[in-house]
Amino acid sequence: MKYLITGLGNIGAEYANTRHNIGFAVADTLINELKGETKVEKLAIVSRIKYRGRSLVVIKPTTYMNLSGKAIAYWLEKEKIPIERLLVVLDDIALPTGTLRMKAKGGDAGHNGLIDTIEKLGTNVFARLRIGIGDDFPRGRQSDYVLGQWTKSEENLMIPRLDVATEMIKSFITIGVERTMTGYNNR
Repeated sequence: MKYLITGLGNIGAEYANTRHNIGFAVADTLINELKGETKVEKLAIVSRIKYRGRSLVVIKPTTYMNLSGKAIAYWLEKEKIPIERLLVVLDDIALPTGTLRMKAKGGDAGHNGLIDTIEKLGTNVFARLRIGIGDDFPRGRQSDYVLGQWTKSEENLMIPRLDVATEMIKSFITIGVERTMTGYNNR
């Protein structure tokens, strides 16, 4: 069985270690843990790794956040992966910092990466792992906040959460979205 794991974020040094790039950080953590190698391919930085007899194609789109769906649709088609085996990892300002929530489907919640993904796939029925980044920003400053660097205290909170997020991805791959939601969403 083959799975597409997509960490959302923006490429470029200016976006490294920003809240909006938490999907990239989770993808990197998973790739490092499973000793994968990455290379730049069409529309994404890609790693092909094995886990418990399953093949994972882990991508970090190079299309920038607002066009994430283009890369996801391309890689689903290229690798012949059914949408049921897609997991999108992204930041969520509606969740407190460090909160992890897996969902089997849902709306876009105003997240540009999800808006584009839902549009390009023609459905909102795909698994996503939402990672809370909090909403501690003044009115009208959301963009500055999500594109801002983590504070030291946020970073200290988030580093161990990256490992839990990778556990959730491995759970999704081995026991499915519903059982992963049951096992992890209220931790």
